[in-house]
Amino acid sequence: MSAMERIYQIDQILGARQSVTRRELQERLGISRATLKRDIAYMRDRLNAPLIFDRNLGGYRFEKTATRVGQQYELPGLWFTAEEIHALLTMQHLLSNLDTGGLLGPQIKPLLARLSGLLGTADNPVEEVQRRIRIQTVGARAYHLDHFQAVGSALLRRKRLVIRYHARGTDVVSEREVSPQRLNHYRDNWYLDGWCHLRDGLRAFSLDAIEHAEILDKRAMNVADKRLDEMLGSGYGVFSGDQVCWAVLRFTPERARWVAAERWHRKQEGRFLADGSYELRVPYADDRELIMDIMKYGGDCQVVEPEALRARVAAEFESALARYRP
Repeated sequence: MSAMERIYQIDQILGARQSVTRRELQERLGISRATLKRDIAYMRDRLNAPLIFDRNLGGYRFEKTATRVGQQYELPGLWFTAEEIHALLTMQHLLSNLDTGGLLGPQIKPLLARLSGLLGTADNPVEEVQRRIRIQTVGARAYHLDHFQAVGSALLRRKRLVIRYHARGTDVVSEREVSPQRLNHYRDNWYLDGWCHLRDGLRAFSLDAIEHAEILDKRAMNVADKRLDEMLGSGYGVFSGDQVCWAVLRFTPERARWVAAERWHRKQEGRFLADGSYELRVPYADDRELIMDIMKYGGDCQVVEPEALRARVAAEFESALARYRP
């Protein structure tokens, strides 16, 4: 732990207590009496800390009176309130636990370790936050960290990529040259929106399906944000398409209480009906992901329109039911 990290901790400890003994400070910081003495002197002489040893209380404390005229006690760099410390501890825990595919990587973990050291004096230490907060991800697919780094680097440097991609829908592996446009974290998985020079169009690539990624010394082609949104953000899910239809779904009163609070799409429209059911309208260009989400609600969701989507969902339920018939 560096001297400045110790000083931040001393400030936090003393700020939360009326006084703190010399022994407790040494134990909390894991330092010798001589080191503590040097840190206290630095805070008084260099940072103008109103820090005194109160013999009546038997410990160090901050003096309530003002500092010398023209001098003000202030720690250098960033400073956090107790609430901000708790928020940072929670964020650190979230980042660490959401690292399902190695996103943080070895180059970021030392920073997390330093953050733990800086924030270790909070009322709720790191261990307590980790014990009280649990993050569980469902359906997250593992991807190769080197591929993620190559994609991220090419994206920010505006370079093209050559990738070997496994299209699971067709079970075909192909080599593509791609101009990366943006990264999306969607339903616990990462996707690259890019211009595929092989298909001459915009595509969304699942990072876990990339088997090889290499940065090329070629300038990436830029696609306007408006065009990206039209092709990859206009419809439901991650599938692309510019021919957008609107699905009208009706949920039972029991399920309506949950669905009304859910965000299916940024342009969705919803309303409660007289019988307590909930009607949701969402745009879609490709019905594959939408059908999966409709079916997970079983009999609590009915497709009102369009008729083509209604027929597709009915056929899927019939197919599923056939598997259970003797």
